Amino acid sequence: MASSPTELPVHRFTSFDGEEIAYRELGPENGGGRPLVLIHGFFSTAMVNWVRYGHAERIAAEGYRVIMPDLRGHGDSTKSHDVAAYPKDALADDCFALVAHLGLTDYDLAGYSLGGRTTMRMLARGAKPGKAICAGMGLEGTIHTQGRGGHFRKILTNLGTFERGSPEWMAEAFLKTTGGDPVALLHILETFVDTPIETIRSIETPVLVVSGRDDHDNGSSEALAEALPHGTYAAVPGNHMSAVTNRALGEAMARFLAR
Repeated sequence: MASSPTELPVHRFTSFDGEEIAYRELGPENGGGRPLVLIHGFFSTAMVNWVRYGHAERIAAEGYRVIMPDLRGHGDSTKSHDVAAYPKDALADDCFALVAHLGLTDYDLAGYSLGGRTTMRMLARGAKPGKAICAGMGLEGTIHTQGRGGHFRKILTNLGTFERGSPEWMAEAFLKTTGGDPVALLHILETFVDTPIETIRSIETPVLVVSGRDDHDNGSSEALAEALPHGTYAAVPGNHMSAVTNRALGEAMARFLAR
């Protein structure tokens, strides 16, 4: 297992429907450590979301084996242009397949933005990690996914038309920096599944809900934490785009996991 962020070979496995999913690992030199499956956000990749800003390294410093998939349609994973490759809840299914592929029975689970929503989908469908972290996600973005999906559909179908400095322009600029595939990412929107509030209220896993103080993109993170039986809320500096670049995010996650 790589012990340095500069040495992260790509591993691959075949997911539930034959699509190829890539993942990277960071952790103790002896290859041990408690597993944490760490899921990136929309338009992003494992390297951008978790490695570039030091979050994975900070968590690994607590003795964790940090396992970071590239979601389908992203990064080094398959980017099919066939809509049939994007069934409902495919992202959660991919992460379940990764857990099975690695033989994980005792692990923790975390994600940012779309990764946070995917974490919630896994919990809603019966995943039993010891702890979970839902970062950059709020209650509204969890129970009504197409509201946010509409925002991204507008961006992906109108590239190059947005006013400089607008939220849409900034999202498109981020898409360009990550080399995202607009066709594949548009299909990702078809995978979104709402999680009923009643289901959220039945999740027994301890969950940290952490977001930027100025992040209102997916509704209230505080409300999501309050809806969870064992939810804890934490705020870090920034909005949805900037909080993930702040080392305070990785620090808050590491502290929660290490408790």
